[in-house]
Amino acid sequence: MDIKTMISYCLSKKGAIEEYPFGEDVLVIKIASKMFALISKRNNQPNISLKCDPFIAESLRQQYSSITPGYHLNKSHWNTIILDGSVSEPELCKMIDHSYELVFKGLKRLEKDAILQQ
Repeated sequence: MDIKTMISYCLSKKGAIEEYPFGEDVLVIKIASKMFALISKRNNQPNISLKCDPFIAESLRQQYSSITPGYHLNKSHWNTIILDGSVSEPELCKMIDHSYELVFKGLKRLEKDAILQQ
């Protein structure tokens, strides 16, 4: 999946917005005020950091060498995926969906209702 397609997929999620709170090098995609994806380049390699259930996160890290604990994030709840083609597009979409769902679940009821009414 190329980076533009991945960004479009993230932004297609209900209520998703893009911001650059850490500078122009890191695209942060949020729902309400909570991040669910961070997209950047490190060592000239594009990557995406996604929230993940800790048990699933560890399993994915064992399965793929391109998935590491979240870069500058909570290591048990975030994974950073290097976009080198080793993770298939459907699997990456599944990870984005999972991150979105985890963050959505943690929102306040009013925030959820506002997003669902969009």
